[in-house]
Formats: sequence, structure tokens, C-alpha cells
Amino acid sequence: MVKKLLLLMGLALFISSVSFAQTYKYIGAAKCKMCHNKPEKGEQFNQWAASKHANAMKSLKGDEANDPTCLKCHSTAGSVDKSLLAGLTVQDGVSCESCHGPGSMYKTAAIMKNKEMALSKGMTEPNEATCKACHLGEKPAGHVAAKKPWNYAEFVKVIAHDDPTTK
Repeated sequence: MVKKLLLLMGLALFISSVSFAQTYKYIGAAKCKMCHNKPEKGEQFNQWAASKHANAMKSLKGDEANDPTCLKCHSTAGSVDKSLLAGLTVQDGVSCESCHGPGSMYKTAAIMKNKEMALSKGMTEPNEATCKACHLGEKPAGHVAAKKPWNYAEFVKVIAHDDPTTK
């Protein structure tokens, strides 16, 4: 009897945990802009909007703009399951969420003020492996060669967009 009760309790706990499991969704840079565009916070959105990442789709020609092999690196939306898109589009290029993870659950100021909480809600901290996935990953035939050899330490400085209020 006790074994059956424990089994039922375990099953109930499992079912409830599955039903409360959260799926993080990609919300798009426009949602990030609401907080990350203030001068006193570092204007990260404007830095991104002027970057090659934001404009990655513009470098694709003709059918490349619909080629999944190209989209996996030139567009955040083109690299994730379509059921996870909640505001992000292919035309947004390589958005904030390519590096920082899908923002649906960590987008609020209350969560973003607590780094550990944000990380527990889907935010990720980009590292060299994050960048290498596209910059050194498999390229389709005919892909333009890089102008410079890969140097993470050098390239990460170009895209740095710190929030001065968190130092």
C-alpha cells in the first residue's frame, strides 16, 4: 500500500512538473530595446542595430535569403524552431537572442536586475563557443571567405556593449 502511494505521489509530482515546464520564446530585439536603448545604460540596442549582426540578412543574395543553410547563421529566427518565435522575424538578422538566449521569461526589469534569476529564466552568457558556431562553423559552398583569421579576443571587443550601470 505504501509503495503504491509513493508511486502515485511520484507520478503526480512528475506530471505537475511537466505541465509547468516553461518553453522560452524568442521575442525580438524590439522588446530588448525598451530597456537597452537608454544612454545611461549603454545604448546596446543602437550598437546592435548598426552592427553587421543586425544587418546579416542584407549580405544574402537572391535565393540565399530563403536557404536554411544560410539562415542558420544570418538570422536568429532562421536558426530556431518556428514554434519558439514570438515576435522575432528572419529579417531581424542576428539578434540579441542569438547570443543571450530567448528572452520571453527574463525580459522584465525585475528579473534582469538579478543575474542569477535571469540565467535561470533562459538568459545565456555568450562565450567563444557561441560565436564559433557560425563564424567557424560549416559554411555552404561559395560562402565568402573571412577577411581576417578568426581571433575571438579581437572580435569580441568590436561587438562589446556593456551596461555601465552594472560594473
